[in-house]
Amino acid sequence: MSIDGSKDQRPSRWTAICEVLLVIGVFFVYAGDPSPSINESHYLVLAKNFWQPQWCGNDLFVSSDKPHILFHATVGALIQLVSLNTSAWIARAAAWILLAVGLRAVCRAVTDRDFACVLVAMVWIAGIEWFNFAGEWVVGGIEAKVPAYGLVLFAMSEMAQGRWGRVWPLLGLASAFHVLVGGWTVIAAMFAYWIVGRGDARPRSQVIPLALGGAISLIGLVPGLQMSAATDPAQSVAAAKIYTYARLSHHLLPTSFPTLWYVRHAGLVIVTFLIVWPYRRDVRMKPLVWLAIGCLAIAIVGLGVGLLDYWAKELAARFLRYYWFRSTDAIMPITLGLGVAAMLRTATCCYDQQASHQKLVAPFRRTRFALATIVSILGLSLFSHSFIDNLRRGIPVSARFDVITAGRMESYESQRDAFLDWQNVCNWIDQTFPDDEIFITPRHQQTFKWFAQRAEVVNWKDVPQDADSLVDWYRRFFDIYPRRLGTVRVTIRYDELNRFRDQYGARLMVVDRRIMGDSLPLVRVYPSDGTAKNATYAIYRLP
Repeated sequence: MSIDGSKDQRPSRWTAICEVLLVIGVFFVYAGDPSPSINESHYLVLAKNFWQPQWCGNDLFVSSDKPHILFHATVGALIQLVSLNTSAWIARAAAWILLAVGLRAVCRAVTDRDFACVLVAMVWIAGIEWFNFAGEWVVGGIEAKVPAYGLVLFAMSEMAQGRWGRVWPLLGLASAFHVLVGGWTVIAAMFAYWIVGRGDARPRSQVIPLALGGAISLIGLVPGLQMSAATDPAQSVAAAKIYTYARLSHHLLPTSFPTLWYVRHAGLVIVTFLIVWPYRRDVRMKPLVWLAIGCLAIAIVGLGVGLLDYWAKELAARFLRYYWFRSTDAIMPITLGLGVAAMLRTATCCYDQQASHQKLVAPFRRTRFALATIVSILGLSLFSHSFIDNLRRGIPVSARFDVITAGRMESYESQRDAFLDWQNVCNWIDQTFPDDEIFITPRHQQTFKWFAQRAEVVNWKDVPQDADSLVDWYRRFFDIYPRRLGTVRVTIRYDELNRFRDQYGARLMVVDRRIMGDSLPLVRVYPSDGTAKNATYAIYRLP
């Protein structure tokens, strides 16, 4: 029996399996790019070093404190058995299965339509990619937040079915994987519970599940708090300012966001509530509607915190580093998709028995159905556009550089050729130099450690999370890629290169010829006589 007293219309086991497989297929079509995908070269090298501290142990980023212990422990154990590439695909598959089963569960909680979850998956993916506010994503490569969002979906399914006692442990486990994903969802879920859940599940009955969820979340919370600490309080403030203003302002600092980002996400919010607001009294949908409102409220508070930037930058930096906008980026599009799915259902069993179905749905019914149709078509179209673009490009997301130098667009063919050259130079390094060699590498790449299996002095992507290492990273980056050279070139002054050798232990430098040119006044060791040709990258010995 369902929570409203009517009979559940349960699909067959084969239907359930087919639904999950189709959703996984959607994920694969959208994000099945070659590894490493975005952030995989970041997270998986940390996971490998978690179990093998000697691997790239002289790399600042890899040897820094690990923020996501549960992820690093589980995926890192896998990397001890198979390669980074194979580990990425196994972990992707596991995470996508978790997301697919969770998505199907929450869809089945709000609609009786078979295969509605496939449409919801496409709307969700398109909504996140094209209408996000601060650059969040969910379906892609593997990192700590992906299984965390899978657990959030299961928690949403339990909310929709009124089983609040199961929500808190699930969100606690999500927080254990990624403390911010789970933590912000907990706050929004508490808001939804207080508005619509406490009548069915008394607050006293939630004490033990909340305590259990809180205990589980400590796996992610304690390392997260340690990341923010520093041996010197001034160092902690400096790290917060670097994180918020220099490195991740595109995710954290609302005063730096382009106007378009406000417009596109506001449009998403408006369309979402036009479709789901009539379901605010629906037994299954109402907890999810109020969860979305809670996520939106968190983002609005974050906008208010962002105003501190104008007169209290240090205080703003301390608070803004907590990704206030990621929950609305992820939850709003799926709420829209679930609203569309709710409109497709054939039965009224999920409506509140005290509300008239005609009264609930009739106002603006035609307009809302037309809007839902437009949303579905737009979601399918944007999803298809992303799929075709990924297919045409044919290289990992982490290796895509549309613009290498100012005003110069790189074609798909040029990017593929450059990526092949990048793999060749990294493979040559892996086969030629000792394991403890340290390199200066091109500023814009993020996969050197993945392919070459060697340490590097610094790059832009691999930013440490602990305060002390973060400040060191910032100093290193602008030392190696000085502002006077546009932060994209390495100096070729002998005195500076000599200092790099002494200070960072780097004897060799990999350069991108598109930026540095074809000939430098240094000894070139690759490509040379007896090695394969490489039109994009070269290796020079520091003086």
